[in-house]
Amino acid sequence: MNEELELIFAETEESMNNAISHLEKELVKIRAGRANPAMLSPVKVDYYGSITPLSGVGNVGTPDARTITVQPWEKSMIPEIEKAILNAGLGLNPSNNGEMVIINIPPLTEDRRRDLVKAAKAEAEHARVSIRAARKDANDALKKLKDDGAPEDLIKGNEEEIQKLTNNFNSKVDSILERKEADIMTV
Repeated sequence: MNEELELIFAETEESMNNAISHLEKELVKIRAGRANPAMLSPVKVDYYGSITPLSGVGNVGTPDARTITVQPWEKSMIPEIEKAILNAGLGLNPSNNGEMVIINIPPLTEDRRRDLVKAAKAEAEHARVSIRAARKDANDALKKLKDDGAPEDLIKGNEEEIQKLTNNFNSKVDSILERKEADIMTV
């Protein structure tokens, strides 16, 4: 019985941690007006017929807060890298100096900042939905144990623990969102 309960808790916590990890990855993609190499993580380049992540064809760096550079390992890849960045739908305009691809990050307008905050809130809500789904799965597993003859007070106590875990992860989502909102709205 205790092993089954421990397994339920472990799986629930892992699912909730995955929701937090996913949220953090998605929020990195929402740019706050500052250059960040992770902004280019969705970019895939056609590298001699195989689709390769941008980091697989060159070094991505940020020499300053408003610039991202991509130093390709082969100069012949510069046009392919520029095309991949344009096609990724990130709203970035790459240029090159013959040696590397340079992307200037424009300052954000107030309207664009509000749109980015909305996008961040939507990602946070997706994380909350995932956390609630993990809670529901755990509670369903506890009900199954109850149906299999587990004492009701044991099940009730564990349901309360699952709810505490859920509340804890929801407050993590709130604090991550708060930090991202502050980051986006800082001019």
